[in-house]
Amino acid sequence: MRLVVLYGGQSAEHEVSLVTARHVLAATDPDRYDIRPVAITPDGRWVFAEDTARALAAGPEALPEALPAEGPEIAPMAAVAPEPGEEVVVFPLLHGPFGEDGTVQGLLELADVPYVGCGVLASALAMDKAKAKEVAAFHGLPQARWHTVHERDLADPGLGARLADELGLPLFVKPANMGSSVGVTKATSADAVTAALTEAARHDEWIVAEEAITGRELEVAVLGNLDPRASVPGEIVPGAEFYDYHDKYASGAAELRVPAEVPDEVADELRTLAVRAFRAMRCEGMARVDFFYAEDGRGLLLNEVNTIPGFTPISMYPRLWAATGVAYPALIDELVALARERHARRSAKRRRV
Repeated sequence: MRLVVLYGGQSAEHEVSLVTARHVLAATDPDRYDIRPVAITPDGRWVFAEDTARALAAGPEALPEALPAEGPEIAPMAAVAPEPGEEVVVFPLLHGPFGEDGTVQGLLELADVPYVGCGVLASALAMDKAKAKEVAAFHGLPQARWHTVHERDLADPGLGARLADELGLPLFVKPANMGSSVGVTKATSADAVTAALTEAARHDEWIVAEEAITGRELEVAVLGNLDPRASVPGEIVPGAEFYDYHDKYASGAAELRVPAEVPDEVADELRTLAVRAFRAMRCEGMARVDFFYAEDGRGLLLNEVNTIPGFTPISMYPRLWAATGVAYPALIDELVALARERHARRSAKRRRV
């Protein structure tokens, strides 16, 4: 079976994807899969990553820490299309817009190939924090108070003060369609809120302002299609003021505790809420569901659902499954199997039309 590992991409999280893909490739069984690394450059070109393929053939230890996104250009459909009699599964490892937001998933649907992770709807919905919050609210999932604004609203000079008054200070401002904490600011004054809105608008036209929650940051990994299951919970103890991009990928100061030290009843509620959120967003394959645990009485609050969680050495998703009894190579195998199962199920519906 050919496994196309698709990485890089055009978003601000391009560099994160290069590291994620390196570790997925290193853990994938070459005796089980014909591995084909395909990269998307920052300017949107699809290339066959020849240097990565050569390094992989020499052994996982030959792979650089961050894979190069270079090589001969290839048409997107040709990159994922199977040869006659060949089966192809695509593993997208594209964080952020133009990869995690349903765009690439739509191309893979048109190519009629199985792919790992969530489909078009769930990918687009979970990426858009504003709409995801609306869906979570409809399904009765607990979450922090928030307000959605459009960049055109920034022309109102009183907007920052009103958000500060409505949500309290400090508050967080974030682009609606971005991940890895890119463009996220903790604002401690009305003027800082205004500046934070301007910063978020550099990354997306839709912006979410959200009350700051004093509590622990807990995460649960979910795996499955129609019958998803949840991992043990983990906890992130930020090394910075909050778990920002630098804390996630550069400093290594954040502490990841697996499993999280929480009462059994809290762990059970976390897993239940994670599966509820997974289903509410119409997820399949995989997702990491993030929560705040406010021990002041508000309890567990849904933060967000990540449909392509990181697989870097300090990423939580594979660690949580390893602690739950699913080792990294077995996790990749199960994700591929889930991709094939969903494709077969959906293809059966298409053939009836």
